[in-house]
Amino acid sequence: MRIRFGTSEQSTIGIEWELAVVDQHTLEQVPAADVILSRVADPVDGPIRGEYLTSMIELVTGVHRTVPSAVAEMRRHLEQALSLLEPRGLTLLGAGTHPFGDPTLQKPGDKAQYRRVTERNGWWGKQMAINGLHIHAGIDHRDKALPIVYGLARFAPYFIALSASSPFWIGEDTRFASQRTMIFQQLPTNGLPYHMADWAELERFASQLEGVGLIQNPSEIRWDVRPSTWGTVENRCMDSVPTLMEIGALTAFNQCLVERMSRALASGEPIHQLPFWFMRENKWRAARYGLSADVITHRKDEYLIHVSDGILRWVEELTPIAEQLGCAENLADVGRLVRGGPSYLRQRRVAAAHDGDTHAVTRAVVDELRAGTPAFKEGA
Repeated sequence: MRIRFGTSEQSTIGIEWELAVVDQHTLEQVPAADVILSRVADPVDGPIRGEYLTSMIELVTGVHRTVPSAVAEMRRHLEQALSLLEPRGLTLLGAGTHPFGDPTLQKPGDKAQYRRVTERNGWWGKQMAINGLHIHAGIDHRDKALPIVYGLARFAPYFIALSASSPFWIGEDTRFASQRTMIFQQLPTNGLPYHMADWAELERFASQLEGVGLIQNPSEIRWDVRPSTWGTVENRCMDSVPTLMEIGALTAFNQCLVERMSRALASGEPIHQLPFWFMRENKWRAARYGLSADVITHRKDEYLIHVSDGILRWVEELTPIAEQLGCAENLADVGRLVRGGPSYLRQRRVAAAHDGDTHAVTRAVVDELRAGTPAFKEGA
């Protein structure tokens, strides 16, 4: 199987934000995506498009050189979507899972690929009422793509912890920061990328999957981080988040890491890697414990590091690159997220203040989306 890799300018960015459509009053997730999709010019490839479920939409930016311009475009799409939904008693929820909704009540759209997901995966296929955030970073040469894929995957626990927004599942606190991570990885071809020596090995891998009937095209290799036909590396390990501020922070962190790795490859420096089994352990720890996780590093003098400490160190190290890329303020917001708490912590604070009421939690997440910034506790 041939896998195309297009031409992109290095470290350009694009963002895909999956959102649930909910009733403004009951806050139930409802199969009303068509209310908006029937009113946009291109509901398949346009900036507001359909997704797996009839109760989901996806907002997609074009290609940008800077994070602020990408976030500004995403803001316009969000405002358009809300202007079409709210007069009809609907709104949007930005979270990895709906805090109290029953996932089995949600139905996939009428698309062959969606039907295969549902039919092939049985019980798990009926649980896929989950939403993610995907960030593309342009790669200027195909030879860089796979080293950056595997290098960026090492940072999956940081991205999972920062974006984690799915602690609740059908009204119950799962004790995980990201229940979405645990659900999504049940599907075949999902999960962390395997280390590939070169592009030819990736194409052999894809051909073997096709030969045994596991995929029909390369897009069905749903790694957490993967090369894309657009000439990008796509980071897919994140929960959907409630606010544009968080989108900007995560996109800046991603852009700066990719740019740093690209420069290292261009100068002949190695990109540090972890064995697959350690990356898998780190991913689980971040999904379970979020910012409180201790993750395994490649450093022999510091075998374990607290996720929050690791993130803040990288923010400091990447700040000069962020200044060059025009996203220093967005990268600084990563530190604000660490101090104020990602969505999973904010949701639990609301639940604690309302006797565990996940309707109150859902209302808080919806309100944050409208505000555009997280509702940090005072002093954070």
